[in-house]
Amino acid sequence: MTKVKICGITNLEDALFAQEAGADILGFIFAESARSVEPEVAADIIRRLSDGIKVSALFVNQEKAFVDKVIEQLGRVDLLQFHGDETPDYCRGFSGKEIIKVFRVKNEATLKRISNYKGVNFILLDTFKESQYGGTGEAFDWNIALKAREYGIPIFLSGGLRPDNVNEAVSKVTPYGVDVSSGVEASPGKKDPGLVKDFISEAKRGS
Repeated sequence: MTKVKICGITNLEDALFAQEAGADILGFIFAESARSVEPEVAADIIRRLSDGIKVSALFVNQEKAFVDKVIEQLGRVDLLQFHGDETPDYCRGFSGKEIIKVFRVKNEATLKRISNYKGVNFILLDTFKESQYGGTGEAFDWNIALKAREYGIPIFLSGGLRPDNVNEAVSKVTPYGVDVSSGVEASPGKKDPGLVKDFISEAKRGS
């Protein structure tokens, strides 16, 4: 069944509701963003989550020492998501954690870089927008995502996904998982419970 990652969690209420609604992974952002959260706040939220849900920490072009410090502060992190221009060697530098490397899709040529990242556990395909690392709320051509499967690394699909189009995306691309933030928000950093519930239901319907 398709995994659902709800990203940009900033408060306990949203985290617990997403967990209850069936999310598989909750994402916390530790980079410049309207959805960023302080490690101390995230750590308190994570302590209240069940063991059955995974925790992802998102970074953008940050020093390894900073990432290591956040990991220590959080206490529990299952996945590290690198959303910037991190090199393959950088991504391989974190033992014991699953790695998601993000590729911002501008066109099919973007996919050529994936072959350099064979050691990562997952790739996440998001929409390219100049000077914006994610959170665009815009979709890209899902036919390109189909071609990305040829690299043999499990895919998370992101970019412009909403309750009204996620089932179509899953049916077309059959990704390992889908990732959403702005598509289920009432405002930046605050989730809409109805949208979260509908998104998860639609993502998993028929998968």
